[in-house]
Amino acid sequence: MYERLQPVFDFIDAHRDEFVKDLQTLLRQPSVKAQNLGVEECADLLIELLKKDNIPAIKSPVDGAPPIIYANIPHSNGAAEKTLLCYGHYDVQPPEPFEEWISDPWGAHIIDGIIYGRGACDNKGGVMAFAKATYAYQQVLGEAPLNLKYLFEGEEEVGSPHLETWCIQHTEDIQADGMHCLDGDISASANAPQIELGLKAILYVELIAHGPEHDVYSGDAAWVVNPAWRLVQALNTMVGPQGEITIDGWFEDYQAPDDVDEGLLRTESARIEVDKVLHHFGIKELPWGKTPYELMKERQYGGTCTICGIKGGYLGEGLKTIVPSTASAKIDFRLPPALLPEKQAIKLKAHLEKRGFKDIEVKVLTARGTPYKISYNEDLAQAIIEAATEIFGHVPVVNGLTQEDIIKKVVDMPVVITGFGPPKSNLHAPNENMPVDSYIRGIKFAAAIMESFAQRAKS
Repeated sequence: MYERLQPVFDFIDAHRDEFVKDLQTLLRQPSVKAQNLGVEECADLLIELLKKDNIPAIKSPVDGAPPIIYANIPHSNGAAEKTLLCYGHYDVQPPEPFEEWISDPWGAHIIDGIIYGRGACDNKGGVMAFAKATYAYQQVLGEAPLNLKYLFEGEEEVGSPHLETWCIQHTEDIQADGMHCLDGDISASANAPQIELGLKAILYVELIAHGPEHDVYSGDAAWVVNPAWRLVQALNTMVGPQGEITIDGWFEDYQAPDDVDEGLLRTESARIEVDKVLHHFGIKELPWGKTPYELMKERQYGGTCTICGIKGGYLGEGLKTIVPSTASAKIDFRLPPALLPEKQAIKLKAHLEKRGFKDIEVKVLTARGTPYKISYNEDLAQAIIEAATEIFGHVPVVNGLTQEDIIKKVVDMPVVITGFGPPKSNLHAPNENMPVDSYIRGIKFAAAIMESFAQRAKS
């Protein structure tokens, strides 16, 4: 199979500079939906780049949101049995803090063979990998070996609030035998992609504690309740000493991993080199004395409660002696099957009220997703595992769950997420990057996935 692909790989290598230049062009266009910065302009640019690569992309309007970039490329003679939906997003995370970047986050500068820019890994690099793989097939073999559909959205980084409605309105357009998302980085320990066979949902809330109507001189602290302390006390009821969630009834609907999943966990955890993991995260030891197996199981199948930020009172230089009027915390919950975000939000509110924190305001900022898990034996899963092994020279890390399920909710099909960025890609952080070699390998990875999936008989 891969002998047939070698001329495609050779074409990708021969057009390396051109493919890198196009990625740089896309990276230089800001597209931060959270700040309404440049997203519409980025959609126009992406259409232009896709059409340059003979991909018949169109802008599909979305009420209240940036357009969906959609394309349908059926196999010319109708002989292809498989249809692959390639998903990605052209919006990116805010680049702040700017001062921590080693170069302009919108500059896409290449430093020592590495492209630095917001979106390089998450997810403009993946979007361009799909496009360039398709273009290489067209130029060398006439077309890709299967039917291809593309769906690139512009508000993934804010929770895709309008995507489900669009999918319901375009159900036929997204019918496929499987959906793949090229997003993220590879395992620091295994030096191979992480194949994600499922999804955790997300519940993102803001807890707000209210105190006096304005900041109060701290000498009068006895007269008022300090909202910062109220917030800290409430937060302390939500997790235990080892980070375990202690919210009442939180796991009553939990679905534990089966024997196959447990076997994969043990196989993958045995491959982990702890020193590489410590170096990757910049830590000195694994948390709470847990083993790699325990932490991997928690990462893949556990629920998490993460304080993403706390705000309240005076945090500037010098002293300011006050009792703040408010304090707040933003919290991210990751929910494995079958913990549904709307139901978990109700449990959180009930938990706080039961423990005397009825005064803590709970704002639900995002309640997104229906957690799912697909079988290791699905054609798409096996195709991507095979392609990853061939392209990276290592057996990939097969994870049970990760964080894209809105489309699957409308059209039930296998969905697999994997990436090709470097372990230190810094996605969502300053100095997000994509080595040129990793990007070119990612294009070959996308081509190999298409080939491997096409070769599997339709079930």
